[in-house]
Amino acid sequence: MNILPVISNFKDQMEVIYKDFHQHPEIGFEEVRTSQIVAQYLNDFGVDEVHTEIGVTGVVGVIRGKHAGNRRVGLRSDMDALPIHEETNLPYKSQTDGKMHACGHDAHTTMLLGAAKHLAETRNFQGEVIVIFQPAEEGLGGAKAMIEDGLFDRFPCDEVYGMHNSPSGKPGTFEICRGAAMAGAAFFDIHVAGKGAHAAMPQNSKDAIQITNSLITDLNAIVSRNVPPLDTCVVSITQVHAGSAYNVIPQTAHLCGTIRYFKDDIFNLVCDRMQAICKGVGTAYDAEVKLDIRHAFTVLENDHDLSSAYLDAAADIVGADHVSDKIQPATGSEDFADMLKSIPGAYCRVGHVGTVGLHNPSFTLGLEVLPVGASIMARVAEKRLTPNAV
Repeated sequence: MNILPVISNFKDQMEVIYKDFHQHPEIGFEEVRTSQIVAQYLNDFGVDEVHTEIGVTGVVGVIRGKHAGNRRVGLRSDMDALPIHEETNLPYKSQTDGKMHACGHDAHTTMLLGAAKHLAETRNFQGEVIVIFQPAEEGLGGAKAMIEDGLFDRFPCDEVYGMHNSPSGKPGTFEICRGAAMAGAAFFDIHVAGKGAHAAMPQNSKDAIQITNSLITDLNAIVSRNVPPLDTCVVSITQVHAGSAYNVIPQTAHLCGTIRYFKDDIFNLVCDRMQAICKGVGTAYDAEVKLDIRHAFTVLENDHDLSSAYLDAAADIVGADHVSDKIQPATGSEDFADMLKSIPGAYCRVGHVGTVGLHNPSFTLGLEVLPVGASIMARVAEKRLTPNAV
């Protein structure tokens, strides 16, 4: 392992920073404390420009190399936590009930701070590095908010890189998927309005629970019966709400869920089928069934050549035997995809010793990943901002 010297010397402080972030999680667009700490560290590191409140709570730093140049590389991390009650026994577990860094964004923020310290201290590159600390990745549109607030107009980048921890139990590994690497996603709500009645007199009802049961059965058949078998798509119903008493047939019900896809035509097909099913079930039961679909994430597309550049930089840190581009696309989603729609770039996964999955109340991060991720991010910026990089 070839941890960069500045980051190696900063390792203990990185762990302190990470544990502090972990103890004080903030969900999307509420990352006020986190962004203030990030901005303070960037100023302490001697970063040339520090800008706050971009996309509500986003932070951007500009680091200029010791060699003049007009190329710019962006490095991005996310900062938000999840509305999950932590169930670990960590001595630095969340101090905020109902909020937890169950996806490792506290680690991503810490790693980018480590990379920023190295780059600001050494400045061994030509041009500028733009460090981007993004709010609200978890489905609230933080990347779009920063872009709409002028992120790439105010801080133009030629290419941009992101990173996610991977609880694979394989520390010191770097993996990337070329092309379509992570799924696009949409959230949906279905509102059912039937007719309530006494549970002893079902003939007087338009049973919202029965209607919901039919909807669930038919919606779950979309992927198996309408989507071509060689195309990947996931439709998941994740919430069902109905009823308030043992002896009342409820008048209304509410379903929620997600759609995950890798092709726009498949997404459109699923939306059309959902609309048809809701209309048909409503007609069959003489009830009102309303569908609301909200697009949340686009498909994350890794640039082929910049994926190679990322692999090359990572090999300098973890060794060529520990990098791979052979992984399959992930059906999870990531709003870094919105940045990649504006700027070419690449997104990777870095392994650590933890094996509890992301978004789990028992998720724990292997702290050994902090200097590894920081070194890889710093290294890709340095290598891409050398005179012969393009």
